[in-house]
Amino acid sequence: MATQKVSDIMIEVLEQAGVKHCYGIVGDTLNHFTDSLSKSSIQWVHVRHEEVGAFAAGADSFMSGNLTVCAGSCGPGSLHFINGLFESNKNGSPVVLIASQLSNVQAGYIDFPQYVDFKEVYKSCSVFCEEIKSGSQARHVMTLACQAAINKRGVAVVIMPTNVSEEFVETGLPFRVYRPNPVITPSLEELHQIKELINCNDKITIYAGIGAQHAHDEVVALAAKLKAPVVHTSRAKDFIEYDNPYNMGMNGMYGNKAGVNSISNSEVLLLLGTDFAFAQFYPKHAKIIQIDIDATHLGRRYPVEIGVVGSVAPTLKALLPLLDEKTNTAFLDECLVLKKLSDELRLKEERIGKDGLIHPQYLAALLNKYADDDTFFTGDAGSSKIWMLRHIDTNGKRRMLCSLLHGTMANSMPQALGIKKAFPERQVIAICGDGGLAMLLGDLLTIVQEKLPIKIVVVNNQSLNFVELEQKMEGLLDNYTYLLNPDFGKVADAIGIFGMTQKTGEGLEEAVQKFLAHDGPALLDVYTNPVELVMPPEPSFEQVKSTSMYAMRALLAGRVDDVKDLIVNNFIK
Repeated sequence: MATQKVSDIMIEVLEQAGVKHCYGIVGDTLNHFTDSLSKSSIQWVHVRHEEVGAFAAGADSFMSGNLTVCAGSCGPGSLHFINGLFESNKNGSPVVLIASQLSNVQAGYIDFPQYVDFKEVYKSCSVFCEEIKSGSQARHVMTLACQAAINKRGVAVVIMPTNVSEEFVETGLPFRVYRPNPVITPSLEELHQIKELINCNDKITIYAGIGAQHAHDEVVALAAKLKAPVVHTSRAKDFIEYDNPYNMGMNGMYGNKAGVNSISNSEVLLLLGTDFAFAQFYPKHAKIIQIDIDATHLGRRYPVEIGVVGSVAPTLKALLPLLDEKTNTAFLDECLVLKKLSDELRLKEERIGKDGLIHPQYLAALLNKYADDDTFFTGDAGSSKIWMLRHIDTNGKRRMLCSLLHGTMANSMPQALGIKKAFPERQVIAICGDGGLAMLLGDLLTIVQEKLPIKIVVVNNQSLNFVELEQKMEGLLDNYTYLLNPDFGKVADAIGIFGMTQKTGEGLEEAVQKFLAHDGPALLDVYTNPVELVMPPEPSFEQVKSTSMYAMRALLAGRVDDVKDLIVNNFIK
């Protein structure tokens, strides 16, 4: 039987699984793998920090649907991927990490330098984690890893001792990766249970999550038949918001009054492919129906009346003929009035503030106006992603990505990097917080080296703004949130990226147009209102009370100007 080098076998399996990009930093224990990769069709993307590579790989796979790879050297090299891989795994992004290891003679032996037990480290953020202990296992383990990453939609980790990677072994059995695409619907009995509950109630609200990604037309048809408002999660915005006359927006902290009231005042809430985590935003007295592809999600966040397993689109196709056509539009009409009021409030926020102050809502609105119709947007965790989700519209072609399930800082620029590698012809805009960009600033160099014409917007409020907001909402003085930032426009220029800095609202519109039109990577540093509040759709008494307590404490601490700015810049715009 013919023989192959183990590293060549690993690359062969990855190619057959459809991998196009591998993100990482080279190192001694990885040398045979990268040598084999250099002779393949897979592109190596040389990042400056492994965490960036993990974010980029996850975004690449999430948007493209292709399996992507990260690869790192032993010890700190492969360990640095950890946070970005937590994000990728929680986000359902199929990624394989090749964690190269010391030789299996040295690994784990009397605390050998640079040894890390990767299996112990990565088991909590992966769907598969195994070591290739001998060369004869290489094809089988690699195939199982790819299979798990693709079909369980998560991170698979393959630990590769360096001495094993250079072995020559028999080719072995022809294991290959399978991509099944089953159509799953509830039983007829379960569909009739759903039908009975819906048919005997009028105030029905549809709440669609990312599981409804391929069910836009079915959701709209269901809403039309039931005269039902549609609310969507932030992860479903791309797929549900556009061309939908029944759309009310989002629920929860990121939502508006129309979205929150559509859910809280419903008699029946129909959950479609959502695992929304925050119990306080569920209706207190409604009967809940949940349709989800994952049985473990049924009733996981809040008790439900009926829970069934099914893919959303085929399930709705099977359910629609069974349902009575509703004629009572009173509840829908009530929700539409609130949606109109919410839209009017949004427009009031999207303007230049007093004395040229730049409100981040105005910045987001300009990006919404001048970005391409098929732009990819990424947003840093914190207030940046909220302005993106609230003030940038989708149209069936635009896509958005931010860290919603993991909630990590510094995700936006690295994710934009990965998306641009996957879609080189489409516009990619990263909306970054100043703290987020600074955390992984070094990988601006990757953008230059890889010649990626990404557009980076810095929401520069000179603070860890969302943390500051949380402190104020608890009635506390804001501590340790101030950031002494450089001029990010000049930093960009220094490393070969077209940089601009804008400190006042006058001229911002022209700056946004110029920045987006630049033929190459560009960064726009925008000084936004440092005390901008991210207001929930319906602020509670406790939140208002806590903010008042903050104002009182700030005054007693001699911070009169802080209180003045908070009031003037948020309530006297």
